[in-house]
Amino acid sequence: MTKSEIGRLYGFYSKELKENILGFWLPRCLDKEFGGYQNCFDNKGERLVSHDKYTWSQGRFLWMFSKLATTKAPLFSDEEKSKFLDLAHSGYDFLRNHCLMGKDDYRCVFLMERDGRPKKVGDYDTLDMSIYADCFVIIGMAAYSIASDSKDAYEFGKKLYLSAIDRVQKGNYNTLPYPLDPKYRAHGIPMILTNVAKELYLAALQHDKKFSNSLLNDMDMTARDVVKNFMDRKNVIHEVISKDNKPVEGLLGQHMNPGHSIEDSWFIHDAAMLLNMPDLDEAAAKIMKTAFWRGWDERYGGVLHFVNLEGNPLSFESDSTEPTVTLVKGGWGDKLWWVHSETLYASLLFYFTTGDDEFMDIHNIAFEYVFSHFPNHGPEGEWIQILTREGDPQEKVVALPVKDPFHITRNLLLICELLDSEMENNG
Repeated sequence: MTKSEIGRLYGFYSKELKENILGFWLPRCLDKEFGGYQNCFDNKGERLVSHDKYTWSQGRFLWMFSKLATTKAPLFSDEEKSKFLDLAHSGYDFLRNHCLMGKDDYRCVFLMERDGRPKKVGDYDTLDMSIYADCFVIIGMAAYSIASDSKDAYEFGKKLYLSAIDRVQKGNYNTLPYPLDPKYRAHGIPMILTNVAKELYLAALQHDKKFSNSLLNDMDMTARDVVKNFMDRKNVIHEVISKDNKPVEGLLGQHMNPGHSIEDSWFIHDAAMLLNMPDLDEAAAKIMKTAFWRGWDERYGGVLHFVNLEGNPLSFESDSTEPTVTLVKGGWGDKLWWVHSETLYASLLFYFTTGDDEFMDIHNIAFEYVFSHFPNHGPEGEWIQILTREGDPQEKVVALPVKDPFHITRNLLLICELLDSEMENNG
């Protein structure tokens, strides 16, 4: 790409971020009465359907506003960045006061009432229903500790991280909304821990340099776990393997989640850069390319939520009662917002880092689909987050009953930072 082409793309993405995405959330998300954020909107963003606060989303908002407050890309004025930091502080206070199971019990509740009181989910008896919620609080605390130079926020995130790692090692954790029998392993765990370790590492460089080497070691371990145990010889990541790292038969083990693979490809890339390990980065690029082409829907366009390991429609002959199988059967054809925003960023990232034009081809194909289907052209703006296979909006819950800005905002911000850096490199 020429510098002028990069500049035009930067202009497009910066406008999409600032006007369409943030333009929706900034007047709506802050809970001025109780602190934290509200995001239980319907798919079109027309109605706030619940005041519930999912810890998962609260941590993501904290990360998002902290990153917006500290971005090096010339997107925002100092005054705007100061407002982002104020927004982040609201989430920090809310989580610090409400998200833990108890004082000094560094496990996160999954769901809270609007005022922060813990709330049970459905028929589940326990409150700490997902270690993924802990992970999003960790990255939120890490980013906020950098933005505000808060050692207290860093220590909160570090204690929660050490607790999460201990629970994963002991197999003593829950994974709602993706529950899985302990005899299996989910790709999502080492995947998210790679990113969590990186985010906490960046905070440790500012607050706790002695701990930073431990986080590099953790990144190496989780990224290599994915490449060694979940990735097969065809560069396909299996979402579920056995506890002893063997392939699993049937739909449970013979499906892939292209969006997860694409997202994890840049998590692994980030780890490879910090670890100076080119072999990991080569694997990451292969994962991204393979996941996109196998996930691409030749009939209707867009990336499918789930496909078989060869990239074909799934066979539903399965006697497994695992909730994951039900999820795959019911949502394989969905076209999801986050899968496509992750594709936009990862394809550009690998184009610039590898020089391989195929990644730009992927970006262009995805770009055409994304911006002809996902942006909401109604007065609310933002994106329609869930589409049918054919590309029509559908009111459906995927993972949590929320409208979540995390993936879109993160990817658009990272794209702008990447393009800004490339413009500087091109003189």
